Amino acid sequence: MNQTAKKTNYRWVICAMLFFATTINYMDRQVLSLTFEDFIRPEFHWTNNHYGTITGIFSLFYAVAMLFAGTLVDKLGTKKGYLWSIGIWSVGACAHAVCGVLTQKFMGVEGAEALRAITAADAVSKIAVVSMTMFIIARCILALGEAGNFPAAIKATAEYFPKKDRAFATSIFNAGSTIGALVAPFCIPALAAKFGWEAAFIIIGALGFIWMGFWTFIYKKPEQNARVNAAELEYIEQDKAEEEAAKAAAAEAAKNEKKISLWKCFTYKQTWAFAFGKLLPDGVWWFFLFWMPSFLKNVYGMASTEPRFQIAIGALYLIVMLSIFGGYLPTIFIEKKKMNPYAGRMRAMLIFAFFPLVALGALPLAHISYWIPVVLIGIAAAAHQSWSANIFSTVGDMFPKSTIATVTGIGGMAGGLGSFAIQKAAGLLFDASEAGGWNILGCQGIQAGYLIMFTFCGVAYLLSWVIMKSLVPEYKPIVIE
Repeated sequence: MNQTAKKTNYRWVICAMLFFATTINYMDRQVLSLTFEDFIRPEFHWTNNHYGTITGIFSLFYAVAMLFAGTLVDKLGTKKGYLWSIGIWSVGACAHAVCGVLTQKFMGVEGAEALRAITAADAVSKIAVVSMTMFIIARCILALGEAGNFPAAIKATAEYFPKKDRAFATSIFNAGSTIGALVAPFCIPALAAKFGWEAAFIIIGALGFIWMGFWTFIYKKPEQNARVNAAELEYIEQDKAEEEAAKAAAAEAAKNEKKISLWKCFTYKQTWAFAFGKLLPDGVWWFFLFWMPSFLKNVYGMASTEPRFQIAIGALYLIVMLSIFGGYLPTIFIEKKKMNPYAGRMRAMLIFAFFPLVALGALPLAHISYWIPVVLIGIAAAAHQSWSANIFSTVGDMFPKSTIATVTGIGGMAGGLGSFAIQKAAGLLFDASEAGGWNILGCQGIQAGYLIMFTFCGVAYLLSWVIMKSLVPEYKPIVIE
């Protein structure tokens, strides 16, 4: 390496940009859940079912968009791909703000108060359906753009960091997802209270456009960037010869390697094992993400503008950060216990599957303090992130490289379908339990609905693990004849 000049550190500027983009990404998707109960629901007369439909379709559309996002980023390049991605999701975020005006025009009234004041059943139903449709369109635009964030960020990391630093750089920008979830409850309800819920969507959405302005001038490929000196470029490209050789070898191997068609993948138990490992757990994660603000409102009467609400949501995501250790546990089993990679990961996932069981105590102990369900759900959510960190690796354990992307896409679709079903079921369940005055183990009304959902979320991971293990009891890689 060139020792005559001190190397620049421009690669960390790029990493910082990726961190801010990921932070904005998670803030944008949280605006709806943090304004739903106190601001949006009263205006549009939404039921829990309407909200569940919107969040469910967002989850499903996001999963579908993920199938194509990486390919599009590769085709456009890192700079343009990221600009298109964040541009689309920022438009989608801001588009939520016009849903109210469009609903008013459709109903022939002026102002939010006029919508709130309507009480006729037919008119109320029409307001709910029209506004829900508007929000679904905006959410789908948001999902379409947000699906490109991680593929673009991973690609930028590969361009600006040598192999040995990529995991660290990825962990830094990925922390933006947790920081976004932490910051959101402190600023979004305050914006909505002071300027209106529409302004919250516009202000948070506009952050993406500001980011785009910086990205346009900051990002160039390292070999074309005047801010990257020769010493830093040499450091960044230290793996170049090795990577080019590996790429050539992979291209040669690909010529000889037989590929498995999409439909053929469905004939393997290993595909179904991975799909079931995504089907329920992904839905549980999205449920926690979208419904915890409503839980605090419905069970404890917390307004989203209250400091205790904001601190509770922030604390929940601080607990989720414990999941950074989840990816290391399989390494211990593989290196210390000499287990094969698949067995080591399955052992680790079994351990992680037990932690969400603490969610079973969230409602029975909720009367003691709101901190108990916050902490217990935080532990369950952290376990999900640890589970998720490992399940993707099981695909590489069992399938040839030529098929990994296809099987991963199938799993993503399964997760999207599971998320849609769970979000929709939650909305229907909460409406039914509230209207029916259910009483389950001392939990009344909508609390009974949450008891059922938390119970399901608690056992979902063990159920998924049992299905995976029954389908693929032992390590059995796919061999193409």
